[in-house]
Amino acid sequence: MFKWLRKREETIVAPLTGNVRPLDDVPDPVFAQKMMGEGLAIEAIDGVVVSPVNGEVVQVFPTKHAVGLRSEGGLEILIHVGIDTVHMQGEGFEAYVKAGERVKAGDLLLSFDVSLVQQKAKSDLTPVVITNGDAVKEYGWEHVEQVERGKTVLMKVHLK
Repeated sequence: MFKWLRKREETIVAPLTGNVRPLDDVPDPVFAQKMMGEGLAIEAIDGVVVSPVNGEVVQVFPTKHAVGLRSEGGLEILIHVGIDTVHMQGEGFEAYVKAGERVKAGDLLLSFDVSLVQQKAKSDLTPVVITNGDAVKEYGWEHVEQVERGKTVLMKVHLK
């Protein structure tokens, strides 16, 4: 309703502090081949995940390893901590939000034990993907190698 009132550009900030890697580096074809959507991965240096946008929490996975968000402009973003972390059954993860909650960029979403993820998961890379790419007119990537959660701009997305 009232799509014409929505923002036409979304700024996405880093949800984690760490090193940016291309999705191709993620050892999971679903992410590496961009089946889930366009994005990037972050190699976290600490275990704190914040919201990359102002919007709403759509889903927090029961195992607390992933969260789905919808921005104010309708952009849908998945943050998936590590690869095969679902098998950890929530061990080492904590969620601070629930589905339906409103968040602002920089608000705390999840925390996790980085060393435990490194020990038990296939990879500690965290894909950050836009799952509704059909709503995107253009991706405006910021070419950064190191990012600080809640502060560093990853991209500016122009919506259709």
